[in-house]
Amino acid sequence: MAQNNAAAAVSSVFKTPELKDKILFTLLCLLVYRIGAHITAPGVDILALTDFFKNQKNSGGLLGLYDLFTGGQLSRATVFALGIMPYISASIFLQIAGAVVPSVEKMQKDEEGRKKINQWTRYATVFLAAVQAWGFALFTESLQGAIASPGMAFRLQMAFFLTTGAIFVMWLGEQITERGLGNGASLIIFFSIVERIWPGIFTTFGYVNTGVIGLFNLVVLMAVMVAVVAGVVAITMAARRILIQIPQRTMARGRMREAARSFIPLRINTAGVMPIVFAQSIIVVPGAFASFSHSPFWQRVAEVFAVGSAWYLIVSAVLILFFTYFYTSIIFNPIDLAENLKKQGGFIPGVKPGARTAEYIDQVVTRITLPGAVFLTVIALLPVVISRAVNVPFGFGGTSLLIVVGVALDTLAQVQQHLLLRKYDGFMKKGKLKIRGRQQATPGGF
Repeated sequence: MAQNNAAAAVSSVFKTPELKDKILFTLLCLLVYRIGAHITAPGVDILALTDFFKNQKNSGGLLGLYDLFTGGQLSRATVFALGIMPYISASIFLQIAGAVVPSVEKMQKDEEGRKKINQWTRYATVFLAAVQAWGFALFTESLQGAIASPGMAFRLQMAFFLTTGAIFVMWLGEQITERGLGNGASLIIFFSIVERIWPGIFTTFGYVNTGVIGLFNLVVLMAVMVAVVAGVVAITMAARRILIQIPQRTMARGRMREAARSFIPLRINTAGVMPIVFAQSIIVVPGAFASFSHSPFWQRVAEVFAVGSAWYLIVSAVLILFFTYFYTSIIFNPIDLAENLKKQGGFIPGVKPGARTAEYIDQVVTRITLPGAVFLTVIALLPVVISRAVNVPFGFGGTSLLIVVGVALDTLAQVQQHLLLRKYDGFMKKGKLKIRGRQQATPGGF
């Protein structure tokens, strides 16, 4: 029965011309991206780079984290080695600027202003890509035997290829967003991460064959994986609903009639995956300094904050909790929400419109953010704890899983909307994605 429903849902997708075209266009763009992911920039010894990045991944280094988001392209020095990350970084920077610079915040509320901010984002992407490409060229020269002919010519060549590749990936992501299905930048990261999941699964089963992991431990790991996925899906879709009432007028006499009831869904995990990204970017700084400076001081600091150590777990937990509240305060503005609600004539029963409504919403968000922050902390540190317990690498969880689940739910929600417009049943039961009983599209990973 379930297989018949799934087959009917897939058939419905391809019976919808607009949705079919969007899916095929998205797949074509992703195919182009994956082809570019296997074209290596000239003049680099891939084996030397691969050996270095293996150590980075095991030690939780900054470059290892960056390599995760690019699907291993940085460690292979492909033309798309920088991936979509310069664009993501530029977008986050301007998003934060909107929270601290009044003029930028005003532009974000205007259609023409948003177009200008998008243009600034593209310029910032080019600048960041050029800086990162030049830095990567210097980094590869510093590796023993990685470059056959180091020098200014190699640096310019590497910077040109990587910057051009990053600009093309940015354009590809924008095309997916405009003409395809889902958020282009999120989908590019999604497929980069998914590509590396299957090798990790096969590696885990290889540990069983060699006796490194016992059968009982394998069953426990599989149970943990299922529980983690279920928890991520539940928290990603969970929301606290605030009842609102909006008075309506009759068409005949203009009189007010009974207020229509609706809900404002406040997500438990409003910040998404960004707190983990920020925390990991800071916690790996001592290791990065130790790798490049070879200073005895930074070597000792790196040992204290080594992956799996007590200080690593404590500081990571504190940073994730802090950045969850920090990033939520940036992307969620209760004052704007209260003002928009007041303009529509809506109100929260028992709460005075305006400033009191904003205070009430802010209090609710502050309370529900705590369980979301604790959940993010557990998901981020669980792979480290399990790896230490079974003494084998375990990368299922953390940043990658949150991104994969978030993007998958967002894309599925968009497919649902297209199918419902055509009066088809979707992939989910009753044809709806729900957040605590209310139909709503789930945002992607970023």
